[in-house]
Order: sequence, then C-alpha cells, then structure tokens
Amino acid sequence: MSNGAAGRYYVGLDVGGTTMKAAVVDDNGRPLTEPVALPTRPERGQEAGLETMCETIRQAIAAARLSLEAITAIGVATPGLMDIRAGVILDPPNLKPWKNVPVREHIRKVFGKPTAYQNDANAAAYGEFWVGAARGCRSMVLFTLGTGVGGGIIIDNRIIEGEHSHGGELGHLRIALPEQGRLCGCGARGCLEAHASATAVVRRTREALAAWRGPTRLRDYYTATDAELTTRVIFDLAESGDALALQIVDETAYYLALGATAVIAVVDPEMIVFGGGMAEAGEGFRARIDAYVRRFGLPYPSRQVRIALAELGADAGVIGAAGCARQLILGDGRI
Repeated sequence: MSNGAAGRYYVGLDVGGTTMKAAVVDDNGRPLTEPVALPTRPERGQEAGLETMCETIRQAIAAARLSLEAITAIGVATPGLMDIRAGVILDPPNLKPWKNVPVREHIRKVFGKPTAYQNDANAAAYGEFWVGAARGCRSMVLFTLGTGVGGGIIIDNRIIEGEHSHGGELGHLRIALPEQGRLCGCGARGCLEAHASATAVVRRTREALAAWRGPTRLRDYYTATDAELTTRVIFDLAESGDALALQIVDETAYYLALGATAVIAVVDPEMIVFGGGMAEAGEGFRARIDAYVRRFGLPYPSRQVRIALAELGADAGVIGAAGCARQLILGDGRI
C-alpha cells in the first residue's frame, strides 16, 4: 500500500481516559517501536492534557530514533463528544473537566505538521481496515467491545463520520423495545451497549446467577467485586462447559448479531470485525455471532459478509490514527 509514499513516517496518538499512547508508524502500517504510554490525568485540566499529548508524541519520535523533520504528518484520536471537522473535543465524559479543547490546531501549531483528528473508535476501525483483519477489503464495520460498545464504518477508504461527527455510534443501535430493554448510559433503553458491553455482560451474569437453580462455578463469584468477576472469567467458564456461563455468552453473541444484522441492512459491508477485550474470547465466540447473523440477517448479504475478530489488539487506535494522518497526505484531506 505504498502508493507513492514510501519512506514517509507518521505519528499516531491515541488518547484514553487513563492513558495516552503514541508510536511512529511507517507507510506500510508498521509501528517502529512499541507505543510510548503516559498517564492522561484529565483532572489536571486541558492545558496540562494538551502538553501531555505533545510530550507523548515527542517521546514516540525519540523512541523511533527519528527527528521531527522525518515525520510527515500526525494523527490524533480521542474519545467522547467531539466536532471532528473542527478538530475539537467538546465535552468528553472520560476526560472531565476538559471542554472545547482545540486538539488538532494545538498539535499542528506545536509541531508544524499536517494533523488529522478522529474519534478513537473510528481510528481503531481504520487501523483494522488498513493493515488489520480487513486489509484488502473495500468496506468494513468494526464493533469495539469493552466497557461500552463503540464502532466505526469504513467505505472505499473513507471513515463515515456523519454530519454531526457521530457516524458509527454502533453501541446505540436499538436492539430491544424500551419497555423490554436495559437502561443505557445514554439515558435510553434497549441500546446494544446496555446489553452486550463488558459491563452489561457482568451485570447480566449477576442477575442470572441470583435466579439460577442448576450447578455453576459462577457461584464462587456471588459476592465478588467487578475486578474479580470479569468477562474473561465468564468466557473461560463457558469454554469449560459451565451451563450458566454458556447461556450468558450465547445471549451476548445473539445481541451482537442483532447489531450486526442492522448494520448489514444499512451498509452491506464486505466484513464485520469485532475487537476489544471481549473479542479475545476467540473463535468459538466469533462462530456464535456468525451463526446468529446468518440466521436473523437479510439472507443474501448475511451469507456473504465475513465475520472476523480484530488483529491489531490495543495498537489499533495508534496505527489507525497514523493511518488517518497518512490519508490526510495521500487522500482528499477529509480525515
């Protein structure tokens, strides 16, 4: 995928509520080093946060043993409510008390480099599209499965941002009627995130355990904290044949398939990729989602779409942010 940009290097910065990571990535999507990570510490305020972003970028360039002059462009990905076109974080829940932070313009001025700005889930999707599970595809959709459910949609090498910077908010697809659905953090009921995020899986497990009358090793976790009863525990017990854990995992695959079939009906992508912590459950979980997609989705496209697990792991956002910087140089400048 050199496309005339061989020898160019891009910095990708992925900002999270706890940690921000950066790495220099070459034109083929390969990080030159492991990402540099610094604590975000949002409580220190947005000016300190912007300086930490800059310092993370500086350390990433130093780790790659390059000078700033060798960097072609920089890509920055952040979470929360944002105006992508303006390059501004508006009011991010995980970065309080930050508000109206001009991220793109600040980074551009400090480093004097073209700077791309993107939603963190969109950046992760672009990373998987560029050099991950969907490399070589024309279109893909990524569901990120973590504390919440995020997502990103790529069609013909372009991220679908939407008119108001909220395209690809797949966690808020409605998969249940309000009177039957679970309450989501957005205030609505029936969102995919409220049923199939890691947080929701643990909550559903606790509720099911209270009513379960058969044998289950999950009873060992009846009074466990959320740090002890995790999706990894639940999925591992399901793998060992625990009946209640298997039920929870199967229901989660069903909910995610409902989200996927909705996306297939709207986008008809070549591939749907599941990433994030829960996707580490592996092939058995992927196969369950795949089976439900083929059972409940529109017959023809649901048989054609490929359901896959993400390949880039925690580096997807960094690589994708660098890929967005690359597109800023090679593409039409919209990313």
